[in-house]
Amino acid sequence: MSLLLIAIAAFVGVASLVGGVALVLRPSPASRIENRLDQFTGSGASAKEDLLKDNSVLSQPLDAVPGLMEKVLSRFGDIGRLLDQADVNLTVAQLAGLCAGLGVGGTLLGLLLRANRLLLPVLALAMASLPMFWLLWRRKRRLRTFSAQLPDAMDMLARSLRSGQSLGSGFNLVAGEMPPPISREFAHVFEEQNLGVSLDDSLRAMCERVPNLDLRFFVTAVILQRQTGGDLAEILDKIGELIRERFRIWGAVQALTGEGRLSGIVLMALPVALFVALYFLNRDYVMLLFDDPIGQKMLAGGVVLQVLGALVIRKIVTIKV
Repeated sequence: MSLLLIAIAAFVGVASLVGGVALVLRPSPASRIENRLDQFTGSGASAKEDLLKDNSVLSQPLDAVPGLMEKVLSRFGDIGRLLDQADVNLTVAQLAGLCAGLGVGGTLLGLLLRANRLLLPVLALAMASLPMFWLLWRRKRRLRTFSAQLPDAMDMLARSLRSGQSLGSGFNLVAGEMPPPISREFAHVFEEQNLGVSLDDSLRAMCERVPNLDLRFFVTAVILQRQTGGDLAEILDKIGELIRERFRIWGAVQALTGEGRLSGIVLMALPVALFVALYFLNRDYVMLLFDDPIGQKMLAGGVVLQVLGALVIRKIVTIKV
């Protein structure tokens, strides 16, 4: 009976983890600059609904029917968008099943190692969170790579326009000459144009798939140039130069805040590493934190202070460029 309760607690913990990550990744209120860009690009709520209606056949397979797990988890956020941004071949149901399986496996591993029952939910939650951490890490790496490739794509588009080619041919050139992930996104836009979707809608859809402020500047410049005219090649050159300058400043900021970030990592990892070492060296001494009421209060206070310290350090070393 106790094993069944532990398995149920592990499953509830995994579901809460997936829902919590989805809530964290839910888009926050846009900043002042992003609101202005939304007004120019027309990517507000009504435009998003129209875009989803127009591109539903192009963006989803004909046999794509949402299952029960997708319907349940969709209430916590757009996890499917997270999977697309991470560029993984997993469905929402497969991700939830993988997290649940690892959670149950972590519980069984704790039972085989004869760990304390109070540690079993912690071990199950840690194992179940591995796919989500891996997914977030892959998404962050893909978006970072896209940002680094964007200046070169701007230069390639500008040279294509100066040589007399159309903007659509420039998108096809970027898709064929540059590596992923930017080649896939530009190829997606080019294919949508061939299927009859307007360029403005395709660019707005790319902004939805790739949350990047520099990409919003690019989309805004293209849409305004199509409406008012002007030298788009020169505009793209300036956008590319602006992005490169931002990367240079960001690198300088990262170098200056490196000591603070490393200190935060050491301070966060040191209590956990010390706990694991003492658990194997003197188990009875560590178990006082779980068995004694005062130890439980001290443990809870330590966890809360650790989380607050991590948030404060992150706030200090995070400088937006």
